[in-house]
Amino acid sequence: MRRVAVLVDTSTTWGRSVLRGINSYRLNQGSWEIFVEARGLEEHLRVPPGWRGQGVIARVSSSKMVRELKALKIPVVNVSGIELPGSSFPRVTTDLLASGKLAAKHFVERGFHHFAYFTLTGLKYVGAHREAFAAAVMAGGGDLASFAVKPLSGAEPDWSLDLTKLGQWVSSLPKPVAILCWNASSAREIIFACHESGIMVPEEAAVLCQSYDEALCETAFVPISGIAAAGEGIGQNAANMLDILMQGDKPESLFIQIKPMGIVARQSTDTLAIRDSALIKALSFLRQNAGRAVQVEEVAREAGVSRRMLERRFLELMHRTPADEIRRVHLERAQRLLMETDLPMTDVAESSGFSSQAYFADIFRRHLGLTPMKYRKQNRLRNLRLH
Repeated sequence: MRRVAVLVDTSTTWGRSVLRGINSYRLNQGSWEIFVEARGLEEHLRVPPGWRGQGVIARVSSSKMVRELKALKIPVVNVSGIELPGSSFPRVTTDLLASGKLAAKHFVERGFHHFAYFTLTGLKYVGAHREAFAAAVMAGGGDLASFAVKPLSGAEPDWSLDLTKLGQWVSSLPKPVAILCWNASSAREIIFACHESGIMVPEEAAVLCQSYDEALCETAFVPISGIAAAGEGIGQNAANMLDILMQGDKPESLFIQIKPMGIVARQSTDTLAIRDSALIKALSFLRQNAGRAVQVEEVAREAGVSRRMLERRFLELMHRTPADEIRRVHLERAQRLLMETDLPMTDVAESSGFSSQAYFADIFRRHLGLTPMKYRKQNRLRNLRLH
């Protein structure tokens, strides 16, 4: 029986999902006694005086924490993206490059051409996320504006920040604009500022946060869309890495990045930044019929235009064909079913508009790089509805 301390906050959706992943590994693989306490995101986490154990999984968030963990002289696995001087612990974190690209994809698919990032100064990892988002949107011909504020502590914006100034910045942006924020707290401040400045969310300013947090996102004035980090995957991989280290062996990699699971879509991004009535009708029809096979001619008929005209408008405004969009909608529904249900693969294929399980598996593997079964195993998501 190994004793393992888990120094991860329990106040956020991310922290609790990491804990679930660690506990899942413990139940299936490890004979562990876990020490964990209820703590807030920015509280200083440490093992209690006199604790004796064989390993630690921690969100390493300060230089003080680095020193204390090194002094234990036992294996430590870091699950934080924060980069600190002197911290060389093995790490399992969210893939920020993939997160930035996913955010860009979410907005681009809704027709946005103007983008903005509400960032926090002095945090290298936040800057890396912004750069990934910037590269993705600008590669598609979009423009990007940024607004930076100093964090109060950690990666949380100061509640006393000047909402009037923040609102003036959003007012100055070309509309409609898609705004990405580092976390739910930052997104909440943007929505407050928009409300005070008379800016409609999401019609004029769509808002997305990098890290979905159920409590903050669902209770916001306008419910906030967010990127769902693969917290359970991070926890399971961190536990596996720690297990190997505690056995005196060396893992294949000492730095693992886990891609986010998808977007938890809420009201703050529930809009389309296009004004073409035929295209709006076509996209709305596809959303409503994501679970059945649809032909391009049927979409054109519902949109009230010829197939050729529909294809031209899709290419001009969405930079893809109607067939591409049909396939994207079907794959998106399949991903949801794989993560949220235990349906057999034949039922997933049929309920996602694919003519056969073999065709579904081939298309899924070609576009996502892995089989549907492997995707389900790696990306199970509890209690969240992804869009």
